[in-house]
Amino acid sequence: MYTGPSCNFCDAAKRLLTRNNATFTEINIASKVGLMEEMIQKANGKRTIPQIFIDDKHIGGYQELRTLEKENKLKEIL
Repeated sequence: MYTGPSCNFCDAAKRLLTRNNATFTEINIASKVGLMEEMIQKANGKRTIPQIFIDDKHIGGYQELRTLEKENKLKEIL
């Protein structure tokens, strides 16, 4: 999951994943030059954070992750 500093949606996504017993790697785009560009390329041009990937499949941001949880599809993907 690509995140950034002071990002409420990133924090919410981390809580949601933790609540679903998912392990994840957080990549803070502010921690190293080039990570934002890497995220944008992998996320098909999306520039907002978080950008979430599960097994290299692009899920989207927090709203898409929350929708998967609401539709009971997240556990299948995890």
